[in-house]
Amino acid sequence: MDLLSVPAEYANGKSNNEGNRPLMQMLLSGLLDNHRRLRFFWRAVLFVAAGNWLVSPLLERLFAPWMQASPGEMPPGLVAAGEFQLLLTALICVLPFALYERRRPDAYGLPVERVLGRPLWEGIAAGVALAGFVAAGMLALGGMQVRGLASGGASLAVSASLWLGTNILIGLGEEYWYRGYLLQALWRSLGFWPGALLVAALFTADHYFYKPGENVWDVITLVSLSLVMSYSVLKTGTLWFAVGFHLAFDYMQLFVIGTPNGGRLPVGRMLDVTFQGPAWLTGGVLGTEASFLMYPAIALLWLYVWWRFRPAAATIAAPP
Repeated sequence: MDLLSVPAEYANGKSNNEGNRPLMQMLLSGLLDNHRRLRFFWRAVLFVAAGNWLVSPLLERLFAPWMQASPGEMPPGLVAAGEFQLLLTALICVLPFALYERRRPDAYGLPVERVLGRPLWEGIAAGVALAGFVAAGMLALGGMQVRGLASGGASLAVSASLWLGTNILIGLGEEYWYRGYLLQALWRSLGFWPGALLVAALFTADHYFYKPGENVWDVITLVSLSLVMSYSVLKTGTLWFAVGFHLAFDYMQLFVIGTPNGGRLPVGRMLDVTFQGPAWLTGGVLGTEASFLMYPAIALLWLYVWWRFRPAAATIAAPP
């Protein structure tokens, strides 16, 4: 018998208690499909519940020693530990569903044979360009002042390597957790755009409730970025564009520019910068991602994904 399946007599609503048959039929039809397998919506619910209330709390105890930092500081090790924990959480939660569905764990958006394909590099280029556009706008409007390099020599090279590794974990962990199995399960049960909207709501809520200083302007940015990353999955069939964008955009923010993030400054950043001006321009304690300059940049990103991967649109009618 398959996991999460029930005997045929129950799936058909038959039991010794005939009086409960309509109720049993209704419950089972809501939980199970015509093949007596758990519906994809409930698989998505189990995935999120297992991650948030079972796997993640257990891993938090394991990673607790690496999750300490001085107030106001954001060292790469702290961020890397949290993102590696998220990546492990996603992988652990994906494994039982991959077995149940008889698929490989990388089938949910991260096919290993396409890891170094063009979508990854185009995503990296897009992430660098978007963050660079916002930084250039802040410089031009007087919101950011660059005084030179924050460090040099071997220290700068080490910081660059540590932040690169950290942001690779950010790209893999956050994309695989939010837009890997979860997006595919919701896509199969609700359709692409309703599923993408639910994923965007979860992605935004996790940032809003767990990062200090969040506001409505950053919420708009987070929802928009989540939707365009999901859109890239629809257009390319994988998460590799989204992974490349995510790691490059955050690398530019946290290491190259050294923007604040939730009121904390990245340790080992490349540039010695100051941010002066209204919060709508600088993003305030949230940094560049909460700047109003993000909105035209995200609009251009939408247009790029639509234009660049347009030939593939007609061939993608179901989750990969």
